[in-house]
Amino acid sequence: MMIAYKSRRLLAAVTGILLTGTALAQQDRPPPLPIEPTGIIETLPAAYPPSWFLVQDAGFFHMSDGKVYVIDTAADTLASQVKGTFNVSMIGNITQSPERGEIYAAETFHTRGSRGDRIDVLTVFDQTTLAPKGEVILPKGKRFMGMPERYALLIMDNGRWLGVANFSPATSVTLIDLDTRKIVGEIPTPGCVLVYPTGTRGFSSLCADGRFLSTELAADGSVAKQTRTDVFFNSDTTPIFEHPAVIGSTAFFPSIAGLVYPVDIGGPVAKVGEPWNLVPEAERAQKWAPAGIGLIDKDDQGRFYIIMHPDAKDGSYQGGGPEVWVYDAAAKKRVQRIKLQSWGLSLAVSRGENPVLMVVNPADMSLEMYNTGSGEFIKTISGFGQETPLMVNGSK
Repeated sequence: MMIAYKSRRLLAAVTGILLTGTALAQQDRPPPLPIEPTGIIETLPAAYPPSWFLVQDAGFFHMSDGKVYVIDTAADTLASQVKGTFNVSMIGNITQSPERGEIYAAETFHTRGSRGDRIDVLTVFDQTTLAPKGEVILPKGKRFMGMPERYALLIMDNGRWLGVANFSPATSVTLIDLDTRKIVGEIPTPGCVLVYPTGTRGFSSLCADGRFLSTELAADGSVAKQTRTDVFFNSDTTPIFEHPAVIGSTAFFPSIAGLVYPVDIGGPVAKVGEPWNLVPEAERAQKWAPAGIGLIDKDDQGRFYIIMHPDAKDGSYQGGGPEVWVYDAAAKKRVQRIKLQSWGLSLAVSRGENPVLMVVNPADMSLEMYNTGSGEFIKTISGFGQETPLMVNGSK
């Protein structure tokens, strides 16, 4: 009995000590946070500011989980820089329609995740909520699937139609009516890939034999005419990049050898002009040449920006470079050299009177920002979950 009594006294003493300690600890704690409501979706502005970029992380090492981040480069903190994100599966390609307030993505899914039946879709995202608001089922196993491209999707006919480039390896373009979200038809482009704007209601594709194939469309979306241009490059000896900078009605296609081909895309048929050299004669001995993935872009002042590297050799055209060179397209003249902090793989330029330059650093996959007026480094944006942001786009 005495043992039981002492045990009860000991237990009471310990309990008292614990309660006292808990009370003292609670006195030092801040009051509990209020319960936050769930299910609230913040919205983005209907018109994105010029400082916003769409950063496409392809998820190269787990491609079914690619993402697009909406980044405000003018913000100072990481929390305020990341405005939102949405998934784009299996190295999808995106394009933006500010007029419709929509972002389009060509994606691929499988019914069992990494296996099962393949489903290709064009997903329509709401630009203000970044939530999917519709989709179009695409022909299975046809859409172009490779490194992200700016011209794998093309909005045409004053925003009415969207073309989706196919490569299976047969090449064609799936035409979609954006009003009805239905497929209008599939247009064969034998031997020619991607969709570049040509005229108001048409597109051109780049061909392996060194030509363009220009497709003119009738009002109902059927093919009115297809025209192949003359050969202007050799895929084996004088290849060009499939990435152009489009300024007004001219698309500037750089070549691996350091030339740039101006292509008039204002009419229904692409017209290739005389190429000119990106590298001044005094520097050609250093073998400067373009390189990278998303290696070229333009601003609203008629300039284009391109990643360049010295000591170019066979195969180095994919690796990026240490400088970005800026050209006055009309004057056919380099007007600036921007020396990068480290190395650049892809780039994009914002719109507006005072554009900024975003460059992807392949060493740590961070985003480096530069002042296009002075060429000075501004800051690094990183740590937002990015892994392989292989393509970046200024918002429209």
